[in-house]
Formats: sequence, structure tokens, C-alpha cells
Amino acid sequence: MKIFDSHTHIYPEKIAERASAGIGDFYDMPIRHAGTAADLIKKHKSAGVCGALICSVATNVPQIGSINDFILQSVKDSGGFFVGFASLHPDMTELELDSEINRAISNRLCGVKLHPDIQRFAADGKRAHRLFEVLDDRLPVLLHAGDTRFDFSSPKRVARLISNFTKQRVIAAHLGGWSDWDNSILELSGKHENLWVDTCSSFYAMSPEKAKEYIRAFGEERVLFGTDYPMWNIREELELFDKIDLTQTQREKILYGNAQKLLKFD
Repeated sequence: MKIFDSHTHIYPEKIAERASAGIGDFYDMPIRHAGTAADLIKKHKSAGVCGALICSVATNVPQIGSINDFILQSVKDSGGFFVGFASLHPDMTELELDSEINRAISNRLCGVKLHPDIQRFAADGKRAHRLFEVLDDRLPVLLHAGDTRFDFSSPKRVARLISNFTKQRVIAAHLGGWSDWDNSILELSGKHENLWVDTCSSFYAMSPEKAKEYIRAFGEERVLFGTDYPMWNIREELELFDKIDLTQTQREKILYGNAQKLLKFD
């Protein structure tokens, strides 16, 4: 069975330890892995994973160019293992947004990553609205969703956003609402044809029965397997996934087929 990890983060080797620790501090969780391309590839291949989506988050506009250069080079250096998502920031000008989106498309990046909590913008606010208007569904968006400590990316805000941009493909990370999963089901499941969710940073907090309930609510064709590396261990995440009572066909879709169909990678 093919396995594709639809949500990972990597950093340049010289800053990987510091960047990974910063993420751990933000979520008050231990970071368990190095956060480098080499470490991810080694551990994922040893677990039978055939590819991974890599992305990073720009905390300000000046970071955009270097982050996306790094993602592009990492994809090229991976020998086909990585699929890359570009970083954007809501404070970019419309010209800057259009230019970076076009650069991503011309270099065969498969999507865009946004993180309202870290980038400090409301998912349904004016800044997000302007960015999505420029994007115009030229690439799907992987959007961090949830976190009861903040209100930037609450399931209700994500629901408003995707209701206003019904043609824009959105992957709401963390089953649509990290630490706010029940509201994710209420606000997002079964209502939006332009919505997908990934599973990263979720299985640790719920029983296999609850995970199955969430997958059923969103639909087996709308769920993508992800780990949030370097946060979690790929083997342990797969073991948690295996405990969920799913059919072979459902597993194949979630582990690989849904991501391949949405992102159209080779």
C-alpha cells in the first residue's frame, strides 16, 4: 500500500534545530526530530513512505523569497520524494502575491501554506480575503485550522472563508480544528465541496473510535494522512492510524489516493 505524508515541515540544516524548537515552544509540545530534509527522508523511507509534502511558514514578508527558494531546492534535491508547497503572507502586495504564485506554478510546486495563528491574521478577515482573491484557486491552500488559545483560525472562521471562496480548494489541517475538533465537525463537515482535511497532530489526542467518527463525518475521500513532522514519529502515527477500524479501500484513499488526486503529483 502506498503511503504519502501530506503535512511535514523542514528547515535548512543550519537553523533546523532552532526553528523546530520554536515550533515546540509555540505549541508547548516536545519536538522529537531534527527537522531536516535528510532526517525526514531517512525515517519516512524506513517506514515505507513513498513521499511527503513539505512546507514552511513565513512570519513576515521578507522571509518569503528565501523560504520558497529552500522549498524549491529541497524538492529538486529529493529525487522525487518531496512535493512542495509555497509560503505566502497576507501582508504581501497584490503584485508580490501574484509573482510568487506564478513562480510556484512555473516550478511545479503543488500548493500554498498559510498559518493564521503564527502569521496573525483572521482566516475570514480582509487580509485573507485579498490573498484568496489574488490566488483565485490557481493552487490549493493548506491552512492551519484550530487552536482554542486563539481565534484566528477557529473552525467557524475557516467555514466562513471557504463559504466565500467556493472554488478555492482548501485543506484544513488537523482534522479541521486542532484542539477544537468537535467544533470542526459542527462547522465544517459535510458542508463544503472545496474542503479537505488532514490528520496531522490529531490522533494523539483521540481514541481510534473518535478518529473514525471524524473521518466518517468528513468523508473518506476528503481526508489526507499527515504527521506534522518534526512533531511526531512516522511509525507511531501509522500505528495509530492502523488502529482505526477502516476498510482497505478507505486506508488506500487516506494514505495516498486522496492526496494524489487533489495535488496531481507524479
